[in-house]
Amino acid sequence: MQQQTFPLPKLSDQADLIDTHCHLDMGAYQPDLEDIIQSALQHGIKRIVTIGIDYPSSKEAVDLSDHYPNIFATIGFHPHAAHQATSSALKMLADLASHRSVVGYGEIGLDYVKNYAPRDVQLKIFSEQLHLAKDLGLPVVIHDREAHDDVCHLIQSIGPFPQGGVMHCFSGDRQLAEEMIDMGFYISIPGVATFTNAHTLHEVIRATDLRHLLLETDGPYLAPVPFRGKRNEPKLMLYTAQKVAELKQVSLDEVAQMTTANAVRLFQLPENTHDS
Repeated sequence: MQQQTFPLPKLSDQADLIDTHCHLDMGAYQPDLEDIIQSALQHGIKRIVTIGIDYPSSKEAVDLSDHYPNIFATIGFHPHAAHQATSSALKMLADLASHRSVVGYGEIGLDYVKNYAPRDVQLKIFSEQLHLAKDLGLPVVIHDREAHDDVCHLIQSIGPFPQGGVMHCFSGDRQLAEEMIDMGFYISIPGVATFTNAHTLHEVIRATDLRHLLLETDGPYLAPVPFRGKRNEPKLMLYTAQKVAELKQVSLDEVAQMTTANAVRLFQLPENTHDS
């Protein structure tokens, strides 16, 4: 119904998108997950990376990737769950990493907004997981909320990261983006890019070469305009891609082709997957 009022931007047959960060295991998707995945495919979002935030969600991400050939998984302990990341839990995660569809380590990082875990615990577990990701040979998916200095310091001190990584749901400024790109990281653009007041993010997008950008939903959160405040889902990423195209003054297809190539490179995804 809403889609009739707000028609989705359309890709050509020569282009497709990858949602590099979605939480398909979350309860918001359970009533109609199959429909969500099929609708994404029909609208050109051909692959989805579903993100682990603790051991159960990481295991569920792997299970989803077993069931759907176009879904890939990451594993990790989100900073909100840092207190759960015992040595035995990290060992269990490392065991999951051998699964063929695990393509990244994360979502890991620091969150100084909600502080669900004490900062010293967040810093310790973030450091341990950065080392573990390096040992496992996986790119890292970084969560950073008002913790830019500490995130940069740890990545610099523990790096370099041969497999690279991504600053998920980028919330920094142009300088931070340039620093992370210099360290081999991609900048991931969420639906926030469609918000009229996202001036700093708009500046980052304009200033950053498409070769360094990824796209994501962070679903079920951060739905783009015109669905802001509603449940986000992979097909709505088309609005984010369209906004990036507008800011970069290029076509929607060019944004899709470049960001898809970037995601394939970072996560070492197969070039082709089944459409269903």
